[in-house]
Amino acid sequence: MYVGRFAPSPTGLLHIGSLLTAVASYLDARSREGRWLVRMEDLDPPREMPGAAAAILSALEAFELHWDGEVVYQSKRHHLYAAALARLKAQELVYPCFCSRKTIQAEAQGMGTDGFIYAGHCASLNADMSVCSEKMPAWRLRTGTDITGFTDAIQGYKQQCLSRDVGDFVLLRADGFWAYQLAVVVDDADQGINHVVRGQDLLLSTPRQIYLQQLLGFSQPAYAHLPLLTNTLGQKWSKQTQAPALDLRRRETLLRQVLTYLGQPQAPEVDSLSDLLSWAVQHWQLKRISPQAIATN
Repeated sequence: MYVGRFAPSPTGLLHIGSLLTAVASYLDARSREGRWLVRMEDLDPPREMPGAAAAILSALEAFELHWDGEVVYQSKRHHLYAAALARLKAQELVYPCFCSRKTIQAEAQGMGTDGFIYAGHCASLNADMSVCSEKMPAWRLRTGTDITGFTDAIQGYKQQCLSRDVGDFVLLRADGFWAYQLAVVVDDADQGINHVVRGQDLLLSTPRQIYLQQLLGFSQPAYAHLPLLTNTLGQKWSKQTQAPALDLRRRETLLRQVLTYLGQPQAPEVDSLSDLLSWAVQHWQLKRISPQAIATN
């Protein structure tokens, strides 16, 4: 059975970009008679907005985007991430890193797909924690020179050489917070997620997640990365670019707008939002979605 998910971060309220992701993942699941889960990715408390998680769920319900099962909160799943990290430690696939941000930037092997490429300063150090007992380390995953590739349902074939393009990456930060890459892999596997429909901003993270899935013996989901919605400055609509919160009084207009952005057929006049969603499920075609970013007003 198809199992998909929508996994927002409660750092702000839902905006048009996050609605597009929610609608696309929902329609893809329902059109294939699958399950659609909601997971709250609340692993970074300093960045969270009070009340955002509840507001996000209320907005989904207002748009008639009803999920299956209970909402999962990452903040309650630390034991799963710790167990996965322990497995990787037992295989000597990770190592503690005591480098400061300044050191990482100074020694970086250039810029990669996601920032500075870690030069491996701590990769060969003695892993005895007592050596640097006054400072908690980050834990990095060793990467190899093999190519990690996959075929995305929207963006086509993508590949990375992780050691060259990313470097050894962090799974547990020095401040004690779990990194997104480990948490999302563990959660998707634990929840049986086999289809991931999400924004193109996460496309570059996917090879890292596939690599982790392989090391942990998890199945690889099918991926579809949606085009980004951009503002008049060409910036991705996000909380950082002051994307306005959804006006719930305009639900049908916003839903029709999102369907247009997703390249779907124009829906007829309907009596209710529920009827509009039902029509969209019946006429959903993933292949109609453009891989290119979409400029909006």
